[in-house]
Amino acid sequence: MRGLTILCTTLISFPAFANGFDRPIPQAQSATAEVWYGLACLALVVSMIAVQRLVSRR
Repeated sequence: MRGLTILCTTLISFPAFANGFDRPIPQAQSATAEVWYGLACLALVVSMIAVQRLVSRR
C-alpha cells in the first residue's frame, strides 16, 4: 500500500501535468481614465496653490 501511495504521489506531481505560469499583461488605460487622471492632477495643483496662498497670508 505504501508503494502504491508513493507511485500515485509521484505520478500526480509529475511536471508534465503542471501548468506553466502565465504572467499577467497590463492593460492600457482608456481615454476616459486619462482625462479623469488629468483633471485630478489639475485639482491637486490648484488645491496646493490655494493652501500656499492661505498659509502665506497668516
